Amino acid sequence: MVQLIIANKNYSSWSLRPWLLMTALEIPFEEVKLRLDFEEGSEFKRFLAGYTPAGRVPVLVDEGFAVWETPAIVEYLAEKFPAKPIWPADAKARARARSVCAEMHAGFVALRQHFPMNIEASLLEVGRRVLASEPAVVRDVQRIVQMWTQLLDASGGPFLFGGFSNADAYFAPVCTRLRTYGVPVPPAVQAYVDRVWSLPAMQAWVREAMAEQDFLDFDEPYRSRRAG
Repeated sequence: MVQLIIANKNYSSWSLRPWLLMTALEIPFEEVKLRLDFEEGSEFKRFLAGYTPAGRVPVLVDEGFAVWETPAIVEYLAEKFPAKPIWPADAKARARARSVCAEMHAGFVALRQHFPMNIEASLLEVGRRVLASEPAVVRDVQRIVQMWTQLLDASGGPFLFGGFSNADAYFAPVCTRLRTYGVPVPPAVQAYVDRVWSLPAMQAWVREAMAEQDFLDFDEPYRSRRAG
């Protein structure tokens, strides 16, 4: 059985992507969860050094062979489990799915910076303030809305390419950000966010994220204190 090394479920957006993909598609794996700590010499860094020089999660380990960076992990899984619908079956849809995943991997920097994933939080006032003062974030949201609308219209839904695929796993952390920061989106886009949120695999991740109660100061830029 392969292992998937991840970090805190409340914060680690990149960990969520392959975890959700594998869980939703019933690809068996053993979860290895580390506590996020980017300080050199930390237990997090020391553990990962045995698998990847990049020092980041997620990492997939298959009989001692490590694969890091989410695009590489996904392609490895697609080859290892060809019967699983990781990508759309149609060649053009598959190419488009890879295109939007690559866009997510490399882009939306402003949205990531100002709206870090924080599943247990409700930061609606922060969302309003950022949207009013950061035009780059607004542009990122507009591109997300445009992309999802076009893909849902083309596929007929319920997910971006019809059935659930890696594209939906890739954008799941964006769905959490839209909820956390109360970002207004058109009804069809909000319905898609709700469908992703309601996936049994996504609900399992959310429950475990909420149960962590492990609040990390470096990823809590909008709070001076925590409740509970």
